[in-house]
Amino acid sequence: MFENLQDRLGSILNGLTGRGALSEADVSAALREVRRALLEADVALEVVRAFTDKVREKAVGAEVLKSIKPGQMVVKIVHDELVEMLGTEGVGISLHAAAPVVIMMVGLQGSGKTTTTGKIGKRLTDREKKKVLMASLDTRRPAAQEQLRQLGVQTGVDTLPVIAGQSPTDIAARAVQAAKLGGHDVVILDTAGRTHIDEPLMAEMAEIKRKSNPHEILLVADSLTGQDAVNLARNFDERVGITGLVLTRMDGDGRGGAALSMRAVTGKPIKLIGVGERMNELEEFHPRRIADRILGMGDIVSLVEKAAENIDAEKAAAMAKKMQSGKFDLNDLADQLRQMKSLGGMGGIMGMMPGMAGMKDKLAASGMSDKMFDRQIAIIGSMTKAERANPDMLKHSRKKRIAAGSGTDASEINKLLKMHRQMADMMKMMGGKGKGGMMKQMMGGLAGKMGLGGMGGGMGGMGGMPDLSKLDPKQLEALQKQAEAAGMKPGSMPGLGGGMPGLGGGKLPGLGGFPGLPGLPGKKK
Repeated sequence: MFENLQDRLGSILNGLTGRGALSEADVSAALREVRRALLEADVALEVVRAFTDKVREKAVGAEVLKSIKPGQMVVKIVHDELVEMLGTEGVGISLHAAAPVVIMMVGLQGSGKTTTTGKIGKRLTDREKKKVLMASLDTRRPAAQEQLRQLGVQTGVDTLPVIAGQSPTDIAARAVQAAKLGGHDVVILDTAGRTHIDEPLMAEMAEIKRKSNPHEILLVADSLTGQDAVNLARNFDERVGITGLVLTRMDGDGRGGAALSMRAVTGKPIKLIGVGERMNELEEFHPRRIADRILGMGDIVSLVEKAAENIDAEKAAAMAKKMQSGKFDLNDLADQLRQMKSLGGMGGIMGMMPGMAGMKDKLAASGMSDKMFDRQIAIIGSMTKAERANPDMLKHSRKKRIAAGSGTDASEINKLLKMHRQMADMMKMMGGKGKGGMMKQMMGGLAGKMGLGGMGGGMGGMGGMPDLSKLDPKQLEALQKQAEAAGMKPGSMPGLGGGMPGLGGGKLPGLGGFPGLPGLPGKKK
Protein backbone atom coordinates (compact mmCIF):
# COMPACT_ATOMS: atom_id res chain seq x y z
CA MET A 1 0.00 0.00 0.00
CA PHE A 2 2.67 2.55 1.00
CA GLU A 3 5.43 1.37 -1.37
CA ASN A 4 5.49 4.45 -3.65
CA LEU A 5 5.44 6.83 -0.70
CA GLN A 6 8.08 4.73 1.07
CA ASP A 7 10.41 4.90 -1.94
CA ARG A 8 9.97 8.67 -2.39
CA LEU A 9 10.35 9.63 1.28
CA GLY A 10 13.22 7.16 1.68
CA SER A 11 15.29 8.76 -1.10
CA ILE A 12 14.52 12.32 0.11
CA LEU A 13 15.49 11.59 3.72
CA ASN A 14 18.56 9.53 2.74
CA GLY A 15 19.80 12.65 0.92
CA LEU A 16 19.55 14.56 4.21
CA THR A 17 21.21 11.96 6.44
CA GLY A 18 24.27 11.82 4.18
CA ARG A 19 25.05 15.52 4.79
CA GLY A 20 27.39 16.77 7.50
CA ALA A 21 25.47 20.01 8.12
CA LEU A 22 22.11 21.38 7.02
CA SER A 23 21.06 24.90 6.14
CA GLU A 24 17.50 26.22 6.18
CA ALA A 25 17.56 26.04 2.37
CA ASP A 26 18.39 22.30 2.54
CA VAL A 27 15.48 21.65 4.87
CA SER A 28 13.08 23.74 2.73
CA ALA A 29 14.13 21.91 -0.45
CA ALA A 30 13.63 18.51 1.24
CA LEU A 31 10.21 19.56 2.60
CA ARG A 32 9.12 20.66 -0.90
CA GLU A 33 9.88 17.12 -2.07
CA VAL A 34 8.08 15.61 0.96
CA ARG A 35 5.04 17.80 0.17
CA ARG A 36 5.07 16.64 -3.47
CA ALA A 37 5.43 12.98 -2.43
CA LEU A 38 2.45 13.23 -0.03
CA LEU A 39 0.26 14.95 -2.64
CA GLU A 40 1.15 12.27 -5.21
CA ALA A 41 0.16 9.66 -2.59
CA ASP A 42 -3.34 11.24 -2.60
CA VAL A 43 -3.08 12.74 0.89
CA ALA A 44 -5.59 15.60 1.40
CA LEU A 45 -4.10 19.06 0.69
CA GLU A 46 -5.10 20.48 4.09
CA VAL A 47 -3.38 17.54 5.82
CA VAL A 48 -0.20 17.96 3.73
CA ARG A 49 -0.04 21.69 4.54
CA ALA A 50 -0.46 21.09 8.28
CA PHE A 51 2.13 18.27 8.21
CA THR A 52 4.87 20.22 6.36
CA ASP A 53 4.27 23.36 8.45
CA LYS A 54 4.75 21.40 11.69
CA VAL A 55 7.89 19.65 10.38
CA ARG A 56 9.38 22.96 9.12
CA GLU A 57 8.69 24.66 12.45
CA LYS A 58 10.64 21.97 14.33
CA ALA A 59 13.30 21.24 11.68
CA VAL A 60 14.66 24.77 11.24
CA GLY A 61 15.24 25.20 14.97
CA ALA A 62 18.84 25.94 16.03
CA GLU A 63 19.12 22.69 18.04
CA VAL A 64 18.51 20.70 14.85
CA LEU A 65 20.71 22.60 12.40
CA LYS A 66 23.63 22.64 14.85
CA SER A 67 23.21 19.11 16.21
CA ILE A 68 25.80 16.37 15.60
CA LYS A 69 23.59 14.51 13.08
CA PRO A 70 21.11 17.09 11.76
CA GLY A 71 19.88 14.81 8.93
CA GLN A 72 18.88 12.11 11.39
CA MET A 73 17.15 14.69 13.59
CA VAL A 74 15.01 15.75 10.61
CA VAL A 75 14.15 12.09 9.88
CA LYS A 76 13.08 11.71 13.53
CA ILE A 77 10.89 14.83 13.30
CA VAL A 78 9.23 13.55 10.08
CA HIS A 79 8.68 10.16 11.77
CA ASP A 80 7.15 11.72 14.90
CA GLU A 81 4.83 13.93 12.83
CA LEU A 82 3.74 10.91 10.74
CA VAL A 83 2.85 9.10 13.97
CA GLU A 84 0.96 12.21 15.15
CA MET A 85 -0.95 12.36 11.84
CA LEU A 86 -1.92 8.67 12.05
CA GLY A 87 -2.86 8.86 15.74
CA THR A 88 -0.32 8.50 18.54
CA GLU A 89 -1.53 5.19 19.96
CA GLY A 90 -3.35 2.24 18.43
CA VAL A 91 -7.01 2.08 19.51
CA GLY A 92 -8.89 -1.23 19.43
CA ILE A 93 -12.63 -1.94 19.42
CA SER A 94 -14.11 -0.92 22.77
CA LEU A 95 -16.26 -3.53 24.52
CA HIS A 96 -16.58 -1.57 27.78
CA ALA A 97 -20.37 -1.45 27.95
CA ALA A 98 -23.25 -3.54 29.26
CA ALA A 99 -23.81 -6.75 27.28
CA PRO A 100 -24.80 -7.09 24.55
CA VAL A 101 -22.35 -4.47 23.20
CA VAL A 102 -23.79 -3.19 19.89
CA ILE A 103 -21.34 -2.50 17.03
CA MET A 104 -22.87 -0.77 13.99
CA MET A 105 -21.07 -1.08 10.64
CA VAL A 106 -21.65 1.77 8.15
CA GLY A 107 -20.22 2.70 4.75
CA LEU A 108 -20.87 2.78 1.02
CA GLN A 109 -21.83 -0.24 -1.08
CA GLY A 110 -18.82 -2.30 -2.18
CA SER A 111 -16.47 -1.08 0.58
CA GLY A 112 -16.36 -4.53 2.20
CA LYS A 113 -18.78 -4.07 5.13
CA THR A 114 -20.22 -7.58 5.13
CA THR A 115 -16.83 -9.33 4.83
CA THR A 116 -15.40 -7.03 7.52
CA THR A 117 -18.38 -7.83 9.78
CA GLY A 118 -17.52 -11.55 9.44
CA LYS A 119 -13.84 -10.86 10.13
CA ILE A 120 -14.60 -8.83 13.27
CA GLY A 121 -17.04 -11.51 14.47
CA LYS A 122 -14.35 -14.18 14.05
CA ARG A 123 -11.69 -11.98 15.69
CA LEU A 124 -13.83 -11.25 18.77
CA THR A 125 -14.79 -14.94 19.06
CA ASP A 126 -11.24 -16.29 18.69
CA ARG A 127 -9.20 -13.63 20.48
CA GLU A 128 -11.56 -12.11 23.03
CA LYS A 129 -13.56 -15.33 23.62
CA LYS A 130 -16.81 -13.41 23.19
CA LYS A 131 -20.15 -14.86 22.10
CA VAL A 132 -21.03 -12.83 19.00
CA LEU A 133 -24.29 -12.43 17.03
CA MET A 134 -24.14 -10.95 13.51
CA ALA A 135 -27.23 -9.45 11.83
CA SER A 136 -27.62 -8.23 8.24
CA LEU A 137 -29.79 -5.10 7.90
CA ASP A 138 -29.24 -4.92 4.15
CA THR A 139 -32.66 -5.65 2.61
CA ARG A 140 -31.84 -4.06 -0.76
CA ARG A 141 -28.77 -5.85 -2.10
CA PRO A 142 -29.67 -9.31 -3.46
CA ALA A 143 -28.42 -12.15 -1.24
CA ALA A 144 -26.71 -9.75 1.23
CA GLN A 145 -28.36 -11.50 4.19
CA GLU A 146 -27.47 -14.91 2.77
CA GLN A 147 -23.83 -13.78 2.34
CA LEU A 148 -23.57 -12.92 6.04
CA ARG A 149 -25.23 -16.23 6.98
CA GLN A 150 -22.63 -18.12 4.91
CA LEU A 151 -19.80 -16.15 6.58
CA GLY A 152 -21.30 -17.09 9.95
CA VAL A 153 -21.23 -20.79 8.99
CA GLN A 154 -17.64 -20.43 7.73
CA THR A 155 -16.37 -18.71 10.89
CA GLY A 156 -18.59 -20.48 13.44
CA VAL A 157 -20.25 -17.20 14.52
CA ASP A 158 -24.03 -16.98 15.17
CA THR A 159 -26.19 -15.02 12.70
CA LEU A 160 -29.71 -13.68 13.15
CA PRO A 161 -32.32 -15.78 11.28
CA VAL A 162 -33.79 -13.89 8.31
CA ILE A 163 -37.50 -12.94 8.39
CA ALA A 164 -38.69 -11.73 4.97
CA GLY A 165 -40.32 -8.32 4.73
CA GLN A 166 -38.82 -6.76 7.88
CA SER A 167 -37.41 -3.23 7.69
CA PRO A 168 -33.76 -2.53 8.67
CA THR A 169 -34.80 -0.77 11.90
CA ASP A 170 -37.04 -3.71 12.91
CA ILE A 171 -34.18 -6.16 12.22
CA ALA A 172 -31.86 -4.01 14.40
CA ALA A 173 -34.33 -4.06 17.32
CA ARG A 174 -34.88 -7.83 16.89
CA ALA A 175 -31.10 -8.46 16.80
CA VAL A 176 -30.52 -6.63 20.11
CA GLN A 177 -33.45 -8.50 21.71
CA ALA A 178 -32.21 -11.88 20.36
CA ALA A 179 -28.69 -11.14 21.68
CA LYS A 180 -30.10 -10.44 25.16
CA LEU A 181 -32.15 -13.64 25.16
CA GLY A 182 -29.30 -15.73 23.71
CA GLY A 183 -26.70 -14.52 26.21
CA HIS A 184 -24.49 -12.93 23.52
CA ASP A 185 -21.71 -10.52 24.54
CA VAL A 186 -21.59 -8.61 21.25
CA VAL A 187 -24.06 -7.95 18.41
CA ILE A 188 -22.72 -6.62 15.08
CA LEU A 189 -25.19 -4.83 12.79
CA ASP A 190 -24.22 -4.93 9.10
CA THR A 191 -26.15 -2.00 7.61
CA ALA A 192 -27.01 -1.37 3.95
CA GLY A 193 -24.87 0.86 1.75
CA ARG A 194 -25.47 2.97 -1.35
CA THR A 195 -23.23 3.70 -4.31
CA HIS A 196 -23.06 7.29 -3.02
CA ILE A 197 -24.13 9.30 0.02
CA ASP A 198 -27.80 10.38 -0.13
CA GLU A 199 -30.45 11.65 2.28
CA PRO A 200 -32.48 8.38 2.59
CA LEU A 201 -29.28 6.49 3.53
CA MET A 202 -28.38 8.98 6.26
CA ALA A 203 -31.94 9.04 7.60
CA GLU A 204 -31.95 5.22 7.77
CA MET A 205 -28.57 5.15 9.59
CA ALA A 206 -29.82 7.73 12.13
CA GLU A 207 -33.00 5.70 12.76
CA ILE A 208 -31.02 2.44 13.24
CA LYS A 209 -28.71 4.26 15.65
CA ARG A 210 -31.71 5.52 17.64
CA LYS A 211 -33.29 2.03 17.81
CA SER A 212 -30.16 0.01 18.68
CA ASN A 213 -28.09 2.53 20.71
CA PRO A 214 -24.69 1.25 19.43
CA HIS A 215 -21.56 1.52 21.58
CA GLU A 216 -19.32 1.57 18.49
CA ILE A 217 -20.15 2.94 15.01
CA LEU A 218 -17.41 1.81 12.63
CA LEU A 219 -17.11 3.35 9.17
CA VAL A 220 -15.77 0.80 6.66
CA ALA A 221 -13.93 2.56 3.82
CA ASP A 222 -12.04 1.26 0.80
CA SER A 223 -8.47 2.56 1.12
CA LEU A 224 -8.09 2.60 -2.68
CA THR A 225 -10.64 5.43 -3.07
CA GLY A 226 -8.16 8.11 -1.93
CA GLN A 227 -9.65 11.61 -1.53
CA ASP A 228 -13.25 10.37 -1.76
CA ALA A 229 -12.74 8.30 1.40
CA VAL A 230 -11.93 11.50 3.31
CA ASN A 231 -15.17 13.23 2.18
CA LEU A 232 -17.09 10.04 2.99
CA ALA A 233 -15.68 9.94 6.54
CA ARG A 234 -16.47 13.61 7.11
CA ASN A 235 -20.09 13.21 5.91
CA PHE A 236 -20.80 10.08 7.95
CA ASP A 237 -19.26 11.63 11.05
CA GLU A 238 -21.34 14.80 10.75
CA ARG A 239 -24.64 12.98 10.12
CA VAL A 240 -24.39 9.73 12.09
CA GLY A 241 -21.36 10.20 14.34
CA ILE A 242 -18.67 7.52 13.99
CA THR A 243 -16.37 6.20 16.73
CA GLY A 244 -13.69 4.67 14.49
CA LEU A 245 -12.60 3.66 11.01
CA VAL A 246 -11.87 0.32 9.36
CA LEU A 247 -9.83 0.51 6.13
CA THR A 248 -10.18 -2.39 3.69
CA ARG A 249 -7.91 -3.47 0.82
CA MET A 250 -4.75 -2.22 2.54
CA ASP A 251 -2.93 -4.99 0.67
CA GLY A 252 -3.76 -3.29 -2.64
CA ASP A 253 -1.48 -1.08 -4.71
CA GLY A 254 -3.17 2.21 -3.80
CA ARG A 255 -1.08 5.15 -2.64
CA GLY A 256 -2.09 5.17 1.03
CA GLY A 257 -3.47 8.71 1.01
CA ALA A 258 -6.79 7.68 2.62
CA ALA A 259 -5.06 6.11 5.62
CA LEU A 260 -2.91 9.19 6.15
CA SER A 261 -5.76 11.69 5.68
CA MET A 262 -8.83 10.19 7.36
CA ARG A 263 -7.47 10.19 10.91
CA ALA A 264 -6.25 13.79 10.56
CA VAL A 265 -9.51 15.06 9.00
CA THR A 266 -12.05 13.32 11.27
CA GLY A 267 -10.02 13.04 14.47
CA LYS A 268 -11.40 9.48 14.73
CA PRO A 269 -8.95 6.57 15.15
CA ILE A 270 -8.33 3.94 12.49
CA LYS A 271 -9.09 0.82 14.55
CA LEU A 272 -8.57 -2.04 12.09
CA ILE A 273 -7.19 -2.63 8.60
CA GLY A 274 -8.15 -5.38 6.14
CA VAL A 275 -5.03 -6.85 4.55
CA GLY A 276 -6.52 -9.64 2.43
CA GLU A 277 -9.62 -11.59 1.47
CA ARG A 278 -9.27 -14.43 4.01
CA MET A 279 -11.27 -14.21 7.24
CA ASN A 280 -8.16 -13.97 9.44
CA GLU A 281 -6.63 -11.13 7.40
CA LEU A 282 -7.69 -8.28 9.66
CA GLU A 283 -5.09 -6.43 11.73
CA GLU A 284 -5.07 -3.78 14.44
CA PHE A 285 -3.81 -0.41 13.24
CA HIS A 286 -0.61 0.65 15.02
CA PRO A 287 0.36 4.22 13.95
CA ARG A 288 3.99 3.96 15.08
CA ARG A 289 4.55 0.69 13.24
CA ILE A 290 2.93 2.01 10.04
CA ALA A 291 5.15 5.14 10.25
CA ASP A 292 8.20 2.89 10.71
CA ARG A 293 7.22 0.94 7.59
CA ILE A 294 6.62 4.10 5.51
CA LEU A 295 10.10 5.39 6.41
CA GLY A 296 11.70 1.99 5.73
CA MET A 297 12.53 1.33 9.39
CA GLY A 298 10.87 -2.09 9.39
CA ASP A 299 8.40 -3.57 11.85
CA ILE A 300 9.94 -6.44 13.79
CA VAL A 301 7.17 -6.36 16.44
CA SER A 302 4.40 -7.05 13.88
CA LEU A 303 6.53 -9.76 12.28
CA VAL A 304 6.95 -11.53 15.63
CA GLU A 305 3.21 -11.17 16.37
CA LYS A 306 2.40 -12.62 12.94
CA ALA A 307 4.76 -15.50 13.67
CA ALA A 308 2.98 -16.05 17.01
CA GLU A 309 -0.32 -16.60 15.20
CA ASN A 310 0.95 -18.61 12.24
CA ILE A 311 3.80 -20.76 13.51
CA ASP A 312 3.02 -24.01 15.27
CA ALA A 313 5.12 -24.19 18.48
CA GLU A 314 5.43 -28.01 18.41
CA LYS A 315 6.64 -28.03 14.80
CA ALA A 316 9.08 -25.22 15.63
CA ALA A 317 10.51 -27.16 18.60
CA ALA A 318 10.88 -30.34 16.49
CA MET A 319 12.58 -28.27 13.78
CA ALA A 320 15.01 -26.81 16.33
CA LYS A 321 15.99 -30.33 17.49
CA LYS A 322 16.65 -31.32 13.88
CA MET A 323 18.75 -28.18 13.40
CA GLN A 324 20.84 -29.05 16.45
CA SER A 325 21.44 -32.57 15.14
CA GLY A 326 22.26 -31.20 11.67
CA LYS A 327 19.38 -33.04 9.93
CA PHE A 328 17.32 -31.20 7.32
CA ASP A 329 15.34 -33.08 4.64
CA LEU A 330 12.96 -31.92 1.91
CA ASN A 331 9.92 -32.24 4.23
CA ASP A 332 11.58 -29.64 6.48
CA LEU A 333 12.27 -27.37 3.51
CA ALA A 334 8.59 -27.58 2.44
CA ASP A 335 7.55 -26.64 6.02
CA GLN A 336 9.89 -23.63 5.94
CA LEU A 337 8.47 -22.46 2.60
CA ARG A 338 4.87 -22.84 3.83
CA GLN A 339 5.64 -20.90 7.00
CA MET A 340 7.24 -18.08 5.03
CA LYS A 341 4.08 -17.93 2.88
CA SER A 342 1.88 -17.76 5.99
CA LEU A 343 3.95 -14.78 7.22
CA GLY A 344 3.06 -12.85 4.05
CA GLY A 345 5.61 -14.28 1.62
CA MET A 346 8.92 -12.67 0.71
CA GLY A 347 7.38 -9.23 0.10
CA GLY A 348 5.54 -9.22 3.43
CA ILE A 349 8.59 -10.31 5.43
CA MET A 350 10.95 -7.90 3.63
CA GLY A 351 8.61 -4.96 4.26
CA MET A 352 8.81 -5.63 8.01
CA MET A 353 12.58 -6.23 8.25
CA PRO A 354 14.52 -3.08 9.24
CA GLY A 355 16.52 -1.69 6.30
CA MET A 356 15.28 -4.41 3.93
CA ALA A 357 12.42 -2.62 2.15
CA GLY A 358 14.63 -1.83 -0.85
CA MET A 359 15.41 -5.54 -1.33
CA LYS A 360 11.91 -6.33 -2.63
CA ASP A 361 12.59 -4.89 -6.11
CA LYS A 362 15.92 -6.72 -6.34
CA LEU A 363 14.19 -9.98 -5.42
CA ALA A 364 11.50 -9.45 -8.05
CA ALA A 365 14.17 -8.69 -10.67
CA SER A 366 16.00 -11.93 -9.82
CA GLY A 367 12.80 -13.91 -10.45
CA MET A 368 12.12 -14.61 -6.78
CA SER A 369 8.44 -14.45 -5.93
CA ASP A 370 5.80 -16.28 -3.91
CA LYS A 371 4.85 -18.14 -7.11
CA MET A 372 8.33 -19.65 -7.04
CA PHE A 373 7.58 -20.93 -3.51
CA ASP A 374 4.36 -22.52 -4.82
CA ARG A 375 6.30 -24.29 -7.58
CA GLN A 376 8.91 -25.55 -5.12
CA ILE A 377 6.21 -26.86 -2.75
CA ALA A 378 4.55 -28.57 -5.76
CA ILE A 379 7.88 -30.21 -6.71
CA ILE A 380 8.37 -31.57 -3.18
CA GLY A 381 4.72 -32.71 -3.11
CA SER A 382 5.29 -34.74 -6.32
CA MET A 383 8.04 -36.81 -4.65
CA THR A 384 7.57 -40.07 -2.78
CA LYS A 385 8.03 -40.24 0.99
CA ALA A 386 11.40 -41.96 0.53
CA GLU A 387 12.61 -39.33 -1.97
CA ARG A 388 11.71 -36.46 0.37
CA ALA A 389 13.62 -38.11 3.22
CA ASN A 390 16.63 -38.98 1.04
CA PRO A 391 17.13 -36.50 -1.84
CA ASP A 392 20.35 -38.28 -2.96
CA MET A 393 18.27 -41.01 -4.60
CA LEU A 394 16.84 -38.53 -7.15
CA LYS A 395 18.35 -39.58 -10.49
CA HIS A 396 17.33 -38.62 -14.04
CA SER A 397 14.28 -40.91 -14.42
CA ARG A 398 12.85 -39.88 -11.04
CA LYS A 399 13.35 -36.18 -11.83
CA LYS A 400 11.51 -36.68 -15.13
CA ARG A 401 8.52 -38.18 -13.28
CA ILE A 402 8.53 -35.39 -10.64
CA ALA A 403 8.74 -32.67 -13.34
CA ALA A 404 5.69 -34.17 -15.09
CA GLY A 405 3.78 -34.40 -11.80
CA SER A 406 4.52 -30.82 -10.71
CA GLY A 407 4.29 -29.09 -14.12
CA THR A 408 7.93 -27.96 -13.95
CA ASP A 409 11.20 -29.05 -15.57
CA ALA A 410 14.44 -30.72 -14.48
CA SER A 411 16.32 -27.41 -14.15
CA GLU A 412 13.86 -26.17 -11.48
CA ILE A 413 14.21 -29.47 -9.61
CA ASN A 414 18.01 -29.11 -9.72
CA LYS A 415 17.77 -25.54 -8.35
CA LEU A 416 15.58 -26.77 -5.50
CA LEU A 417 18.00 -29.60 -4.65
CA LYS A 418 20.96 -27.18 -4.72
CA MET A 419 19.11 -24.82 -2.37
CA HIS A 420 18.29 -27.73 -0.06
CA ARG A 421 21.96 -28.85 0.03
CA GLN A 422 23.13 -25.34 0.93
CA MET A 423 20.52 -25.02 3.66
CA ALA A 424 21.34 -28.50 5.02
CA ASP A 425 25.05 -27.51 5.19
CA MET A 426 24.10 -24.34 7.03
CA MET A 427 21.98 -26.32 9.51
CA LYS A 428 24.95 -28.62 10.20
CA MET A 429 27.13 -25.59 10.93
CA MET A 430 24.47 -24.15 13.22
CA GLY A 431 24.06 -27.42 15.09
CA GLY A 432 27.79 -28.22 15.14
CA LYS A 433 29.36 -29.55 18.32
CA GLY A 434 32.21 -27.08 18.99
CA LYS A 435 31.27 -24.56 21.67
CA GLY A 436 27.60 -25.47 21.35
CA GLY A 437 27.21 -24.68 17.67
CA MET A 438 27.08 -21.47 15.66
CA MET A 439 23.43 -20.77 16.49
CA LYS A 440 24.10 -20.92 20.22
CA GLN A 441 27.11 -18.62 19.85
CA MET A 442 25.12 -16.11 17.78
CA MET A 443 22.23 -16.06 20.23
CA GLY A 444 24.58 -15.82 23.21
CA GLY A 445 26.38 -12.90 21.55
CA LEU A 446 23.09 -11.13 20.83
CA ALA A 447 21.83 -11.58 24.38
CA GLY A 448 25.16 -10.37 25.80
CA LYS A 449 25.21 -7.27 23.59
CA MET A 450 21.73 -6.33 24.71
CA GLY A 451 22.43 -6.97 28.37
CA LEU A 452 19.94 -9.83 28.49
CA GLY A 453 22.15 -12.60 29.79
CA GLY A 454 19.95 -13.42 32.75
CA MET A 455 16.57 -13.29 31.03
CA GLY A 456 15.96 -17.02 30.74
CA GLY A 457 16.54 -19.44 27.91
CA GLY A 458 13.60 -18.85 25.61
CA MET A 459 15.62 -20.10 22.64
CA GLY A 460 15.72 -23.60 24.00
CA GLY A 461 18.72 -22.79 26.17
CA MET A 462 20.59 -21.04 23.38
CA GLY A 463 22.67 -18.56 25.30
CA GLY A 464 19.97 -16.96 27.43
CA MET A 465 17.97 -15.30 24.65
CA PRO A 466 14.61 -14.11 26.06
CA ASP A 467 11.47 -16.08 25.26
CA LEU A 468 9.61 -13.86 22.76
CA SER A 469 6.32 -15.61 23.58
CA LYS A 470 6.48 -14.18 27.12
CA LEU A 471 6.87 -10.56 25.91
CA ASP A 472 4.03 -8.20 25.07
CA PRO A 473 4.32 -5.76 22.10
CA LYS A 474 5.63 -2.90 24.28
CA GLN A 475 8.43 -5.11 25.64
CA LEU A 476 9.25 -6.24 22.09
CA GLU A 477 9.53 -2.61 20.99
CA ALA A 478 11.80 -1.90 23.96
CA LEU A 479 13.90 -4.93 22.99
CA GLN A 480 14.29 -3.63 19.44
CA LYS A 481 15.32 -0.17 20.72
CA GLN A 482 17.83 -1.80 23.10
CA ALA A 483 19.33 -3.69 20.18
CA GLU A 484 19.73 -0.51 18.15
CA ALA A 485 21.18 1.34 21.15
CA ALA A 486 23.73 -1.46 21.51
CA GLY A 487 25.02 -0.63 18.03
CA MET A 488 23.08 -3.26 16.13
CA LYS A 489 21.80 -1.28 13.16
CA PRO A 490 18.53 -2.25 11.44
CA GLY A 491 19.15 -5.07 9.01
CA SER A 492 22.21 -6.37 10.85
CA MET A 493 20.76 -8.17 13.88
CA PRO A 494 22.98 -11.21 14.28
CA GLY A 495 20.36 -13.11 16.25
CA LEU A 496 18.20 -13.19 13.16
CA GLY A 497 21.08 -13.78 10.76
CA GLY A 498 22.28 -16.71 8.74
CA GLY A 499 20.72 -15.79 5.44
CA MET A 500 18.83 -18.11 3.15
CA PRO A 501 21.32 -19.32 0.53
CA GLY A 502 20.22 -20.48 -2.86
CA LEU A 503 17.31 -18.07 -3.16
CA GLY A 504 18.67 -16.02 -6.02
CA GLY A 505 21.88 -14.14 -5.35
CA GLY A 506 22.79 -12.52 -2.04
CA LYS A 507 21.93 -13.93 1.36
CA LEU A 508 18.90 -12.42 2.98
CA PRO A 509 19.51 -11.60 6.64
CA GLY A 510 16.79 -12.60 9.01
CA LEU A 511 15.34 -15.45 7.00
CA GLY A 512 17.77 -18.25 7.82
CA GLY A 513 15.96 -20.46 10.30
CA PHE A 514 13.50 -17.77 11.35
CA PRO A 515 10.28 -19.78 10.91
CA GLY A 516 11.72 -22.69 12.85
CA LEU A 517 13.12 -20.97 15.92
CA PRO A 518 11.60 -22.35 19.14
CA GLY A 519 11.78 -19.03 20.99
CA LEU A 520 8.93 -17.72 18.88
CA PRO A 521 5.47 -18.05 20.43
CA GLY A 522 3.23 -20.82 19.19
CA LYS A 523 -0.14 -20.67 17.49
CA LYS A 524 -2.84 -19.14 19.65
CA LYS A 525 -5.41 -21.81 20.39
